[in-house]
Amino acid sequence: MLQRNCFAVAVIAVAALFSGVAVAQDYPTKPVTLIVPWPAGGSTDISMRAIADAASKHLGQPIVIDNKGGGGGTVGPATMAAASKPDGYTISQIPITVFRLPLMQEVSWNPDKDFSYIIHLTGYTFGVTTSSESQFKSWKDVVEFAKANPGKVTYATPGTGTSLHVGMEQIAALAGIKMTQVPFKGGAETNAAVLGQHTMLQADSTGWRPLVDAGKLRLLMVWTAVRSPNFPDVPTLKEIGYPMVYDSPFGIAGPKGMDPKIVAKLHDAFKKAVEDPAVVATLAKYDMVPNYKNTEDYKKFVTEVTASERKVIDGIGLGKKAN
Repeated sequence: MLQRNCFAVAVIAVAALFSGVAVAQDYPTKPVTLIVPWPAGGSTDISMRAIADAASKHLGQPIVIDNKGGGGGTVGPATMAAASKPDGYTISQIPITVFRLPLMQEVSWNPDKDFSYIIHLTGYTFGVTTSSESQFKSWKDVVEFAKANPGKVTYATPGTGTSLHVGMEQIAALAGIKMTQVPFKGGAETNAAVLGQHTMLQADSTGWRPLVDAGKLRLLMVWTAVRSPNFPDVPTLKEIGYPMVYDSPFGIAGPKGMDPKIVAKLHDAFKKAVEDPAVVATLAKYDMVPNYKNTEDYKKFVTEVTASERKVIDGIGLGKKAN
């Protein structure tokens, strides 16, 4: 009887193994959901839709966008990590806040353990805008006003803990001024805030470009290493005295425990997508430059960026307090 039971267990184990292999080989057999953890209409949403559309052609199934904004881009990935099966049918854009927020506060996820990292894609061009009707003609004007009126300068960001929030606090520390952050869920809201002069400034990615091009917003600076080809007259942070470059690179991951073969299929489809001329053109429109890293290099990047973010967060006093 014991031998028969052992044989039955072995048969079940082998069947399960081959079933898993078959699932990986057949994948995908239905649409894949890609969580974009920002509201619709922003630069991330638009670029991710272009990437997803191109990737779906190589994957052989549609990639459906699910916008889950909030938490500075962490609500979507956190929801996926907590509730989604590691079958490759739910994946998410992973903004840098997924690695940064755990350094600032208690969260429900562990970036080292709760995700299957697939591919690193690109980064942002960030900038600071103000209303075209504002008194601020340059960043120097902002600094002078802030020194005379501590804390009175308000700036909109897409959320606490985002690169925009942390970057603005670093700039304020270097400038010797105090500003007040007003967090929102994404670019559509930050655009509305600064356009309506509910906040004096907006710190965000290039979802503001149409309003800058239309003359409704004034771009005071960009956070890239060199000037943007789309805004050649706008200085970089370095040019106005701040030794910083912020591009907040991002990639795609699924829940922990994904089959490496499924990860590889998704990696290959998205790699081909970011090489697609139409996608490259869309990224260029929003000043995003492809920054490809394969699965293993992406995992190493996560470790490196977490260490560097810890230094920055602790340096500006936003680090999580020890119990």
